[in-house]
Amino acid sequence: MKIVYKLLLSAMFIGGMNTVRAQDNSLQDVFTQSYYSEKQANYTLAISAMKKVYDAQSYEINLRLGWLSYEAGMYKESLNYYQIAVALMPYSIEAKLGLVYPAAALGNMTQVTDAYKKILEIDPQNTTANYRMGYIFYDKKDYQSAFPYFEKVVNLYPFSYDGLLMFAWTNYQLGKTREAHVLFNKILLLSPGDKSALEGLAMIK
Repeated sequence: MKIVYKLLLSAMFIGGMNTVRAQDNSLQDVFTQSYYSEKQANYTLAISAMKKVYDAQSYEINLRLGWLSYEAGMYKESLNYYQIAVALMPYSIEAKLGLVYPAAALGNMTQVTDAYKKILEIDPQNTTANYRMGYIFYDKKDYQSAFPYFEKVVNLYPFSYDGLLMFAWTNYQLGKTREAHVLFNKILLLSPGDKSALEGLAMIK
């Protein structure tokens, strides 16, 4: 009886493993199909493929549907899927960065800034969140608030165009012309003849 019982358990385990493998292969096929449809700009088909295997507890499926829905211009649906993904993986930075796209498209800047703030709570050195927070404040002409965000980006990437350019202009707007002069000249090393940097230097003179 013990031998029969062990054989039965073994058969059940193998059967279970085969089922899991089949499910994995099926899910991989669906993702592959959705990638192919996305490349053809057929977002409706790509979304339809993912919905056939939709699982509310799957971070990967919700993240994928969030992106595809955004590409399809379905911003409310996209935001919903990204919010589910964030709830499933609260420390996920990629899901929060994804959520920003539909939130911005819907004009909900409070959700956008909240997402960046939560990212920076998890990863204070995140250059994307720091840069975009700086840009949001700069766009509002709140240069004092923009300054520390751009400063951090430049400290992390001292010879990177976007960070240097915005930090240079922020310094200029705050009346720190000497610092701005140095930064604009660094930009010209990265991008010789850069119009924005030359404009800044001309305004300092």
